[in-house]
Amino acid sequence: MDWYAILEFSRGPMFYTALLVFMAGMTYRLFSTILLGWQADRVPNRGSKLRGVAVSYLKGFGIWPFFPWVKGTLSRNPVTYLAGGLFHLGLFVVIFLGTAHMLVWKSLLGFGWPTLALPIIDWLSAVTIVAMIALAINRRINPVLRLISGPAEWTNLIIVFLPMITGYMTTHHLWFRYETLFSLHMLSINLMLIWIPFSRISHFMFYFFSRTFHGAQAGKRAVAP
Repeated sequence: MDWYAILEFSRGPMFYTALLVFMAGMTYRLFSTILLGWQADRVPNRGSKLRGVAVSYLKGFGIWPFFPWVKGTLSRNPVTYLAGGLFHLGLFVVIFLGTAHMLVWKSLLGFGWPTLALPIIDWLSAVTIVAMIALAINRRINPVLRLISGPAEWTNLIIVFLPMITGYMTTHHLWFRYETLFSLHMLSINLMLIWIPFSRISHFMFYFFSRTFHGAQAGKRAVAP
């Protein structure tokens, strides 16, 4: 098998095709959500919508999940909250603050930004991989999570896990030749880009919509979001 040809294809035509599918799919989902509109208020406000939105975002970014004593998150399911938080944090940092990934962003956007040192990115990548494994095990052994976990949930987990593990293997030249590992990494990234618009992984784009909406509704009613 000619891995050099696969690498050229996966980082060239396939990558740009996957990126186009991702952008088109996410744009469609974004406008579909916006066109749903926002129902007009029919009752007087008891509090401030703006304050409700501000509190909602503060709690979303600051409290969950790294302050587990708030709302008893640690006592409910510590693996979901702590491993889930580390996974999301690590994934964000690796994608946007890793030098190799920043250079890809720079080639697409035309500008770059400062990045973190490779040992930090490497350590966070390992933490993210371990967190994802912990989440998978927890999903399998937790009775409630196992009950609500179907093929879509497991597929989402695998599709996000593959770029992380192949990227880590590529950086450390583990087990296979570099061109083989890099090809597998690019193929898994392309698969993820194509899959995201059709899956629940796309929730990252709607996070801000839900935070704004629920925060405004809570502020209107003068209750905690």
